[in-house]
Amino acid sequence: MAAQNVIICKNLQSELQNFLQSVKYDKLFVLTDSNTLELCLPMLKEVPQLQGAPVITVEAGDTNKNIEQVTAIWMRLCNEGASRNSLLLNVGGGMITDMGGFVAATFKRGIHSVNVPTTLMASVDAAVGGKTGINFNGLKNEIGSFYPPLCVLIDSSFLKTLDRDNLLSGYAEMVKHALISNMETYRAILSFDLDRVDYTLLNQMVAQSVAVKERIVEEDPKEMGIRKALNLGHTVGHAYESLSFRKGRPVLHGHAVAAGLVSELYLSYKKCGFPMEILSQVVHYLKKYYPPFFFNCDDYEALYELMTHDKKNEGGIINFTLLSQVGEVQINQSVTKEKVLESFDFYRESFGI
Repeated sequence: MAAQNVIICKNLQSELQNFLQSVKYDKLFVLTDSNTLELCLPMLKEVPQLQGAPVITVEAGDTNKNIEQVTAIWMRLCNEGASRNSLLLNVGGGMITDMGGFVAATFKRGIHSVNVPTTLMASVDAAVGGKTGINFNGLKNEIGSFYPPLCVLIDSSFLKTLDRDNLLSGYAEMVKHALISNMETYRAILSFDLDRVDYTLLNQMVAQSVAVKERIVEEDPKEMGIRKALNLGHTVGHAYESLSFRKGRPVLHGHAVAAGLVSELYLSYKKCGFPMEILSQVVHYLKKYYPPFFFNCDDYEALYELMTHDKKNEGGIINFTLLSQVGEVQINQSVTKEKVLESFDFYRESFGI
């Protein structure tokens, strides 16, 4: 997989224009969702290459990241004359960059794509790293591929369009990046005031967070080893997210990851000796800003069953990424079912549910 090309933009319109001038394609298509069509695409209206480009729009929301929507996008591309030399510009959050990347990977065995993430989640996680995918059979990102875009152009000006829930969603991934990085980054992330957002500072922190992921992806592009560090919080988090879909009360990905971090840091404490003092700090910070994810004891078996479908599992064993200390990652960790259920208890007790 090719090295990542990530541009932290100072002027998105001119830098996107310059990039599009530097690559060859026969036709440009733009993929948005119903929110980014209204709020974000107008911010690119001066880019000459976008004038007259077909715009394909899907309904916003991760529940629409499915094979039916992919089929509809394929159909538009096919009907409007897309070829193997066409380019798909994905303008949106993680749902759009995940699904648009998967469309690009599969249409005519692969066309080029460019990601312009418009949410904090997409900027620091989904749009970077080359993972693409859609939800299937009630499971998060069950179908997908590794297929990096030609370029990711990140501009923090989009972040001012976000509501609080989406800002929090992306910040959970930044907390994860800090935990797998070092104490200096960890302290900076946990001192940031999410009630009074300093967007200038946030832009600098986004660049640092992206750099953490870039370094790991460059070292291990197809998740054979250290890239599994990026899965911290996600084995339990994806189960929480999938359960929320089943119950008809979907939560944003980052909110599920925040809950997953609490449970998996508890497992880190039990299995790897992660310091309780730091676990308590993380819980205190997340509890201050994030609403609780509601579930009860009757959901435990369903959550555990969902975890058995995780893509990182091997030989039927649930595979965790845990920590022994901030920045000290322990991949390929197995944990007893009893301890997993304890981690559900720990989350509920920590958040008073």
